[in-house]
Amino acid sequence: MLRLPTKLHGWLRKHSLKLLAIRDTPNAIAGGVAIGIFFGFSPLFGLKTLLALLFAWLFGCNLLAAVIAVTLHDLILPFMPVFYRWEYDVGYWLMHHYQWPQRFHWSFRMRRIHSDWRDNLRALFTMGKPLLLGSVLLGGPVALATFFVSRSLIVHHRLKHPRPPESPPPDAL
Repeated sequence: MLRLPTKLHGWLRKHSLKLLAIRDTPNAIAGGVAIGIFFGFSPLFGLKTLLALLFAWLFGCNLLAAVIAVTLHDLILPFMPVFYRWEYDVGYWLMHHYQWPQRFHWSFRMRRIHSDWRDNLRALFTMGKPLLLGSVLLGGPVALATFFVSRSLIVHHRLKHPRPPESPPPDAL
């Protein structure tokens, strides 16, 4: 059996209980989780949470679930270079007629201090397109599976632990 470090296990337990305590439909919560996981795969570091919130709002999913899922995905940050490499390889493979990319050769030579901004932009578009395509192709199936798994867990938890119906506020009578 896989044993998680104590801090990680505590964090996962705390936030999974938060997801189960959200008062919304199982579809809305599971949709928020799936959207958060999907955008967690994207290489858009500063925009992940904002995009997850936007799309959760557009599709009528739970916003809190989307934010928790994006944050949960960031726990695997030490492994993200491996995921990004897989995403880049898959995107490159599709964009270049089913040819795998060549191996990266890192160069630690000192470059000019003031590099040309066009070089940086060219590098972004050269590596960015396959990376984004790969993140959509790898994140999509994982998000879809996450939707169904989280929805079934939420439904199972609610059947096992039913909540009493909410009473209306006293001044509403």
